[in-house]
Amino acid sequence: MPGLPEGGVVILQIVGIVLILAVIAFAALSAYLASYAVHGARYTLQQSWDFDTQPGKEGLKVRSLENYPTKSYEIQSFDGYTLHAQLYPNEKPSDHYVILTHGYTVNRNASLKYVVMFLEMGYNCVIYDDRGHGENAPAICTYSLTESKDLMAVIADTYQRYGKDIYLGLHGESLGSATQIRALENHPDVRFLVNDCGFAEIVPVMQGGLKGMHLPAWMIYPASLACRVLYGYAFTAARPIDSLAENQVPICFIHGAADDFITPDHSERMQKATKGYSELHLFPGAAHALSIASDPIHYREVVAAFLRKIDDSDIEGRV
Repeated sequence: MPGLPEGGVVILQIVGIVLILAVIAFAALSAYLASYAVHGARYTLQQSWDFDTQPGKEGLKVRSLENYPTKSYEIQSFDGYTLHAQLYPNEKPSDHYVILTHGYTVNRNASLKYVVMFLEMGYNCVIYDDRGHGENAPAICTYSLTESKDLMAVIADTYQRYGKDIYLGLHGESLGSATQIRALENHPDVRFLVNDCGFAEIVPVMQGGLKGMHLPAWMIYPASLACRVLYGYAFTAARPIDSLAENQVPICFIHGAADDFITPDHSERMQKATKGYSELHLFPGAAHALSIASDPIHYREVVAAFLRKIDDSDIEGRV
């Protein structure tokens, strides 16, 4: 290079190489974080069953469903993707149905602890595997964006199978809760939501995960960009709370007060955002997705009281 001594040229070359390697390493780290977020480990049906039937969880009464007569079937989603579903019919004839949506990495068997409760309250229960979970074909997680479209397909299928005049509600846990909130932008024909430990937006949750990995919170934004390039969507777009501006469906928000993964302020923010009737119940000492395990009796009482209230009032659940 003209005007520079030979040693200076070498230093510039070294600096340039270092900068190129740093950019490559940064891009690789961003891509890794994106891949890690969308390809979380998946539990088998047996593993989810074992988790909620282990010693100490007898209060969930999941084992009571071991020989329960069910009907398994498949649902075609909006893009032809196949969802595996299962009906737990109530022992007594009922036109009340609830669709239960599970959280990330688990599967439909993770909903059984709630199925017990709804069966006791006279509901028929539809559970299904989220896209990429359980018996479904491998697929990435989009943190409610695609999953909410799948839920709309399950809702439409439920009306088609069991009658257009059924009384239908939703229950969700974690990602399942975010999924049902996101689905509200499509105005589903449902009477209620029971929303357990859902996120208002995924970015703050992921930033907490980055902290646990000893990485700066701002890394979520290059990781989001990498996700958009590699998988077609950005983490910053996963904001279920934006679907609540015009919502009139009654929502019962439930959250563990000790949840340090998806913190209770997510439910608090969503309750403030919804236009319809809502309640918020925090379960003292309960960690993420463990509200019902912390106090099964009170959990059932909270949900039962909410359902009685919206049934006995003039609140219009359909939109």
